[in-house]
Amino acid sequence: MSTDLTPVIAASARWLLAAYPPPAGALNRALAETQARQAAALAAALRFPTALDVELLHLLSPGGSHRLDGLTGHDPHPDDTAWRTWVDETVVSWAACFLADPSLAARANRPDHGDLRRLALPGPRDSEAAALLRHPDLLEAVAALHRPELLELLSVGDAALT
Repeated sequence: MSTDLTPVIAASARWLLAAYPPPAGALNRALAETQARQAAALAAALRFPTALDVELLHLLSPGGSHRLDGLTGHDPHPDDTAWRTWVDETVVSWAACFLADPSLAARANRPDHGDLRRLALPGPRDSEAAALLRHPDLLEAVAALHRPELLELLSVGDAALT
């Protein structure tokens, strides 16, 4: 069995970028993609913390993007169905929480999650490139889906650190 979260991270980030696209331009696209991937990677690491969790994910597969698409009114192109099966709703919801609230991303980050500066400490250029992707009001419907579980996980994690 695979313990690789790359398919879920890539699909979840791709969904976020499709639903909340960056302004035109290659640099905007690259900056927004970096932030979406960092948010999805952090969310996936928290959602599937052990090798067994990842193996179960691969065995049972993520839920796909159907509910998220309906919630946001995003009508996928028929050719987009294959990658959408790897979207995990909870990962996308938690990633939306991190994008809307950089302080939450900073609180969730641990040293083993890597460098998440663009996510947790976005500069003006990062914020401009991801204006829709980071807009709290636009993200609210998606972020609210699984925010209580994330906040509970982080409060338990914070308590374990003290």
